[in-house]
Amino acid sequence: MHADLLIHSAAQLLTLASPAGPKRGAAMQDLGIIEDGAVAVAEGEIIAVGTTAELRATVQARREIDAAGRVVMPGFVDPHTHLVFAGSREDEFELRLKGATYMEIMAAGGGIMNTVHRTRAASEEELAAQAMPRLRRMLAHGTTTAEAKSGYGLTTADELKMLRVVDRLAGQQPVELVPTFLGAHAVPAEYAGRADAYVELVIEEMLPAVAAYYREQGRSLPFCDVFCEDGAFSLEQSRRILEAARGMGFPLKIHVDEFQPLGGTRLAVELGAVSADHLVCTPAEEIALLARSNTIAVSLPGTPFGLAHPAYTPARAIIDQGGALALATDLNPGTCYCESMPFMLALACRYMKLWPAEAISAATINAAHAIRMGHRVGSIEKGKQADIIILDLPNYRHLPYRFGTNPVQMVIKRGQVVV
Repeated sequence: MHADLLIHSAAQLLTLASPAGPKRGAAMQDLGIIEDGAVAVAEGEIIAVGTTAELRATVQARREIDAAGRVVMPGFVDPHTHLVFAGSREDEFELRLKGATYMEIMAAGGGIMNTVHRTRAASEEELAAQAMPRLRRMLAHGTTTAEAKSGYGLTTADELKMLRVVDRLAGQQPVELVPTFLGAHAVPAEYAGRADAYVELVIEEMLPAVAAYYREQGRSLPFCDVFCEDGAFSLEQSRRILEAARGMGFPLKIHVDEFQPLGGTRLAVELGAVSADHLVCTPAEEIALLARSNTIAVSLPGTPFGLAHPAYTPARAIIDQGGALALATDLNPGTCYCESMPFMLALACRYMKLWPAEAISAATINAAHAIRMGHRVGSIEKGKQADIIILDLPNYRHLPYRFGTNPVQMVIKRGQVVV
């Protein structure tokens, strides 16, 4: 068998193999570890996985990488980011340190609307230029696939501008980007007191315009997301938007239960959303409902950490009841300006009581399924895309155990070394 690349002698090769779908419950502890592992790649695809002895006996490779003493695993998948934005909000960070809450800052015209003002004023070129360093840092920390939301435009033209920037960035660097339309991120200032009128704009104008943009290119529709929260969109408003989007063919996501439980998790399950994200204050009965459903729970531990809040996603309850949990950064300028998935694993183990293996499953194969990419990325299995990272660590437990430095030594995207 001929290969373009053979990675061999890994102290631990974490395959994360899960052909039946996302890992649930106790299965999240199974990393599919092969000691002295090897993986062969041809034309950007994994063609063989096994021990070094097995693959050396059957594979002739043009290039070899010796991973002795190191961990080899799938590239991280970040299924919830606000990658594209203009400016920053370090002044609000200082206000929070002085006692202001996130919702108080938002009510005073800061928060999301602060970034909306700057993003509307920026050109596509400026937005892409500001996002590119963030993507480079994501890649350097091992993220090979990421979701990227709109949501800082809040007009039809500016939301489309953001989605075009995501497309531009996808073609200019290695991280694979999956778009999400988040026109219902906040009620813009010009619609203050008229939230229902803005909901009508999202349904009647934005959604059709976004659908037309992707269909004209012969592409699948992006996800449609809504921020269901006090100060953003009510449960009924969220339902109206998501039902309209589903009727047009959009797959669904939803921000829920970050600050107040409004019933959004139940809505996500009812509507068959691909994921429900945040889930900080989700009631026990809705956790049980979520765990029994096909909707993936996406936890964003960097956000409560960034806000210095004590409450995190009740991940143990989700996993112990058989749910599929994923991890993401929530990279954004207000609450979590962090591109590092390894740091999210460190937080998840400490504050959400995940075991190291569970955190790794949540950041790879389950995260891939949270953006409908589990058939292509998130695990090291024959026939999948060769998105692989090599960690300068002796075993997988070191990944969340250590923090504050970058353990990623090499990043391979579609079979090509990119870091």
